Amino acid sequence: MASLFGRVLRRLLPRHGMFWAGLVLVGSISAASLLAPLLAPADPTALDVNAILAPPGPTHLLGTDALGRDVLSRLLYGGRVSLWVGFVAVGLSVSIGLVLGLCAGYFGGLVDEAIMRGVDVMLCFPSFFLILAVIAFLTPSLTNIMVVIGLTSWMGVARLVRAETLTLRGREFVLAARVSGMRAPGILFYHILPNALAPVLVSATLGVAGAILTESSLSFLGLGVQPPMPSWGNILMEGKEVLEVAPWLSIFPGMAILLTVLGYNLIGESLRDILDPRLRQ
Repeated sequence: MASLFGRVLRRLLPRHGMFWAGLVLVGSISAASLLAPLLAPADPTALDVNAILAPPGPTHLLGTDALGRDVLSRLLYGGRVSLWVGFVAVGLSVSIGLVLGLCAGYFGGLVDEAIMRGVDVMLCFPSFFLILAVIAFLTPSLTNIMVVIGLTSWMGVARLVRAETLTLRGREFVLAARVSGMRAPGILFYHILPNALAPVLVSATLGVAGAILTESSLSFLGLGVQPPMPSWGNILMEGKEVLEVAPWLSIFPGMAILLTVLGYNLIGESLRDILDPRLRQ
């Protein structure tokens, strides 16, 4: 683990401006969202009938919505929701993918066949429509959104980890661990897993961006985070109704989603270039 991050830092320091640009974007938006209670000028759910659809100005820097709620405050608190969904959903999907990928690659045979056929079945369904189908039977809530996204997005991680495990299980250090009497769980988590984390790190970084987009899409359709809790998706949904008279309700949350996803994609692509030996020059 230490050698992996050391290699990343050594290759990042002299170059890879895309990584640092992505890190600045993600860091800035994440910090602003985490500090929402300190930075938000108003309660994100407070109504003000005297400031309905007020344009951006000194009193409300990013304007207000159709209920007089401050858009800047709602964006800051909505960022907390979107980022929380991204991290929890990806954490769940990576955990499932790691365990199944390690088992499939190490044990092989019927275990590998059963797991990979399950992956194939899951991949037959377009992921977003699969999420929509599951959400249709559940009560829309933040917890359900995180769990459903996590449970429907582990297949790519499982395939990556399986491929890495297949190449590692015949290496000398794994054979030495077997000869020494170490049991399979110890070999998997102490010897194989640390050496298979590079592609998982890239996949997880890109997965956060994908989870944020999925949550925003679900909230935009009214199947995600429910009002009055703000999220970037449901702010966009509210802005759709008044697009001609209050374009700021669509522009600002759209820019927040764009910049956040762009930041994570820049970080993920840079890490892929660094950690994939086939892409090194």
